[in-house]
Order: sequence, then structure tokens, then C-alpha cells
Amino acid sequence: MIAFLLSQAVLWGGVIGYMAVEGWDFFKALYMTVISITTVGYGEVFGLSKGGRIFTIFLIMTSFGVLFYIATAFTQALIAGQIKAFFGRQKLERALRRLKGHFILCGFGRIGSVVAKELAKEGVPFLVIERDPAVAKEAEEAGYLCVEGDATVDEILRRAGIERARGIVATVSSDADNLYITLSARQLNPDLFILTRADSPDAERNLLAAGANKVVSPYFIGALRMANALLRPHVVDFIELAVHRRHLELQMEEVRVEDDAYFAGRPLRECGLRERFGVIVVAVKKASGEAFFNPSPETTIERGDVLIVLGEGKGLKELEETVKFRGERP
Repeated sequence: MIAFLLSQAVLWGGVIGYMAVEGWDFFKALYMTVISITTVGYGEVFGLSKGGRIFTIFLIMTSFGVLFYIATAFTQALIAGQIKAFFGRQKLERALRRLKGHFILCGFGRIGSVVAKELAKEGVPFLVIERDPAVAKEAEEAGYLCVEGDATVDEILRRAGIERARGIVATVSSDADNLYITLSARQLNPDLFILTRADSPDAERNLLAAGANKVVSPYFIGALRMANALLRPHVVDFIELAVHRRHLELQMEEVRVEDDAYFAGRPLRECGLRERFGVIVVAVKKASGEAFFNPSPETTIERGDVLIVLGEGKGLKELEETVKFRGERP
């Protein structure tokens, strides 16, 4: 903008100057200004007085100064952009190398962006892989770590640290691409948790056969939720209250027991979870994979079990810290 204003100031300053010094009409003054500041070498097309020649010298020197300023500003902007891009890439690579135990989110569309928002809200480390440069820029502007590229390419998955990742979420719009991502991810990291999207029942079966741990059909879940909102509105309201966390006073959470010292082989009725933490144990999934809904008071909790609990955020956090404690207790 400054360069444009300076060039216009030189042009119209020259026109006005020639009209004032030589008494020319607008067209003569404009023509002489243009051939002077562009240095085309036509000479004095119109006769110049001594004052006109002095003004021409001043005009040419001024135009050279403006041209030099514009060239310098353009070069600085170009170099600064290249330097910024270089250091931006270096920063991204350093961040990628530091990632461990993270989730890889493939696709930043309507579903992927919501998943990213929820992961960020919970403070869970993750990165986004997006092939569309414009969409990748949106992810970066939202503050998310983003790798621009095709998630179906093994090299891109390796760059995203799939060998060190905790899980991968495939939310691209193509079932074929999600299937390819699942196959590649399972091959690159056999222990990876793979969650993927499917738009058809056939795709769901294929994805599970390809190695996905869990397959979600947004259309089926959306339709089911709408039906339940009609048939069981209070149940839906309760689930939204507990799971979506729109109200902090009540939450539903899963807690993996990594330290069972608190339970010490005692049954649930003797553990005082409700008294100490203010939580209700809705279900218990044993390390063996067996699940118990509304577990008996005699159920014993062991290391590796997952508790599905309902309660206030503060109590849930205290319980999670208790069963994840590692090391010597005071």
C-alpha cells in the first residue's frame, strides 16, 4: 500500500509540477512525467526551460528513490516470508519429534474439526493430517499441530509419529481412503488403537476386518439419536448432560485402574467411592475384556480394569489421580 501511494505521489506530483513550471496542458505534463520516471530515453519531447530541466532532474532522482524503496521492501518481504516459512517448518518438525502417546486425526472436515475441538478441550495431545492446503491452514489457525499431506501415504503417517502414537482417528469422507489408512496404520503400528468413520454397513465390516478397533457411522448414530430424542427425551437429555459436559456439576468418565493399592483386594462396598469421591460406578470392564454393568457390591477391582463412573468433575479427577498413582505412597 505504501509503495502504491508513493508511486502515485511521484506521478501526479510530476504532472502538477510540469503544468506549474512549464505551463503545459495536462496531457503534455502527463506524457513528460511518464517518460521521465520510466527513463525510456526519448529526450526532451517538448522544449524545457531551465526551471523545467531542474524539475526533471528532481523528478528522476525522486522516482529512482521510490523505485529503490519498492524493490527493497519487496525483497525484504520475500526473504522474510522464506525465513518465516523455514523456521515454521523447523518448529513443526521439532514438535513432531517430541510427540509421544498422541492421537493422529486424519481429516479436518465437519467431523474431524469437532473431534479436534474435543481433544483440545481435554488437553489430549494430537495432530491433524489434512491434504487440502486451505483446510490445513484453518487447522493451524485454530492452534492445532497440522501436517499437510495425504494420510493414505505411509511416509506422511511416519512423519506424524505413528510408531509412537496412542491411536489414529480416520474421519476422511471416503470409505476407501479410511480403509487404506486403517490397513497402513495397522501395519506400521500393530498396537495402535484405530477409530474410523464409515458411511455404509459394508464399509463398517471391511474396516473391522482390516484392523480397526472401533467403527463409527455418523449417519446411523445421528438417526438413532434423533429417534431417541423423540422416544426417550429425558434419557437423551441426561446423556448429553453427563457426556457432553455442558454442565460441570455432573460428568460421566472412564477411569483405567493403573494402581490398585487403593482397592487392596476389597469389594466395591468397602471402598467408599461414593463417600470419598462422590461417584457412582455404572460399569466395570475387566482387563480380560469382560464387562459388568451395574456391578455387584462384591465386585473386586484389579489393575487394568476400566471403571465407568458418574459424578462431579472434582471427585472424578481425584479418583483418576488415585488409581493412576505410581511410586511409593506416603
